[in-house]
Amino acid sequence: MPAGRLLLVDDDPHVLESMADWLRDQGLEVEEAAGMAEATDRLQRRPFDLMVCDIRLQDGDGFDLLEHAQRSWPAMQALLMTGYGSPDEAVEAIRAGAFDYLTKPLIDDELLMAIERALTQRGVIDENSKLKAELDRKHGMGHIIGQDPRMLRVFDLVESIADTRATVLVTGESGTGKSLIARAVHSRSDRAKGPFVEVACGALPETLLESELFGHVAGAFTGATGNKMGKFLQADGGTIFLDEIGTATPALQVKLLRVLQELAFEPVGGTQTHRVDVRVVLATNEDLAARVAAGDFRQDLYYRVNVINIEMPPLRGRPSDIPLLALRFLHEAVEESGRKTTGFSDEAIAAMQHYHWPGNVRELQNVVERAVLLGKGPEITPADLPTELRAGGAYPAAGSGLGRTLKEALEGPERQIIRDVLEGNGWNRNATADQLGINRTTLYKKMKRLGLDEQVGV
Repeated sequence: MPAGRLLLVDDDPHVLESMADWLRDQGLEVEEAAGMAEATDRLQRRPFDLMVCDIRLQDGDGFDLLEHAQRSWPAMQALLMTGYGSPDEAVEAIRAGAFDYLTKPLIDDELLMAIERALTQRGVIDENSKLKAELDRKHGMGHIIGQDPRMLRVFDLVESIADTRATVLVTGESGTGKSLIARAVHSRSDRAKGPFVEVACGALPETLLESELFGHVAGAFTGATGNKMGKFLQADGGTIFLDEIGTATPALQVKLLRVLQELAFEPVGGTQTHRVDVRVVLATNEDLAARVAAGDFRQDLYYRVNVINIEMPPLRGRPSDIPLLALRFLHEAVEESGRKTTGFSDEAIAAMQHYHWPGNVRELQNVVERAVLLGKGPEITPADLPTELRAGGAYPAAGSGLGRTLKEALEGPERQIIRDVLEGNGWNRNATADQLGINRTTLYKKMKRLGLDEQVGV
């Protein structure tokens, strides 16, 4: 018998006392209520896993108490019992949200079986809630960190388009978190309870990719010994995420265009047309407009996939987010490894903020995990970071900074970072100051000192 706290409600004192004692003998924790008022009071004071309630009470009705209980504790299960049962009332009880409907006199085994099934169901609901919370932690917006203005615009855009049916194209360099954004679009949409199916288009050759997306029938090609369901059919009612869409061949582009237009397709080697209800999210690190101009990507498909574009900024363009991301990755690495690392030194944070991060957020995560595993002390210092971060950032390799002050050694990387952010914002100094997390006066002084103020407008 699963453990659980039970509220027993009956206005017959003899039935209430004898049933409560018997249930306690079965190892259950039981509280008693002699009517609706007393049961309502107990429900307000503490949660229960299960309520067993008589339908006819002197001061109310079991259906009314069930409705109140569901408002206060929606995860609690309920068994309704009556001495005047009818099929219609049984149907009404189940529709009202009762887990089961029992008629008096109760049979011991029948009651125990109903209680056991109800408590087991409650355990399943709790486990599903924990899994959903864990999935949301890993794949929802809560896992996408950023206070940079460009990231805040991405968050706003995801929220505003999540419930639409429009196709979404996520663009940006490798490692910027495009797949996380795709999952966030799905988890924030009214399709969140449906499947999320991800396909790495660049990882499969054309022949296998077509079968992966649309499925195939037996005998369609050598080795096709049976029918296979494709990813589009698997994603029916949910979202399909096509990563690296820029690698699609011209032949596959034609088929994708039809699916996006009609949400219909035939499996490889088959004649039956399948229609699906699917939200399509695509991603690429390539410039599709340039591919269209070069004749490598269909213009009509480009217009079809580029309905809503979410552009992910590179990590080097939002250095103010690096400490937040690094701390999140550190906590995750510590939790998984059991190490005692507590944080980063100011010098380590400065080194990471001055690095160019060609691998973006994914590279930062790898660097932090490595530092946690290989670090010698409770705090991560520049010595725990890879050589390229120390050499290419605020802390050059040994010997390379001889003859220069620290301020002079920092000027080159600082100038490059500010210039990159200025260029990304069209040399708008207000937007650049916000993105770098400094005030405008500080930015103006730095630009003048580094010779960047002469280039404004160039």
